[in-house]
Amino acid sequence: MNEYWFKPFGWTYRPTSTIGYVITICAIAFVVQVIVAIDRSSHSITDTLYGTYPFVITTFLAWDWIARKSYEVR
Repeated sequence: MNEYWFKPFGWTYRPTSTIGYVITICAIAFVVQVIVAIDRSSHSITDTLYGTYPFVITTFLAWDWIARKSYEVR
């Protein structure tokens, strides 16, 4: 099976297969969970932003790396 998981879409990638959609939905679900969990105990929007920044950026970079590698390999 020679199917791309992601395809370029401007400066980012968009999912084009079931695996790509699963990876994207899992990344979004993780980020939403982190934001909700950190927002529960924060006192201001700045606390929320500082607390979620490492998780959101790391998740986006991992998602982008997977998308780039899955497109370049084939």
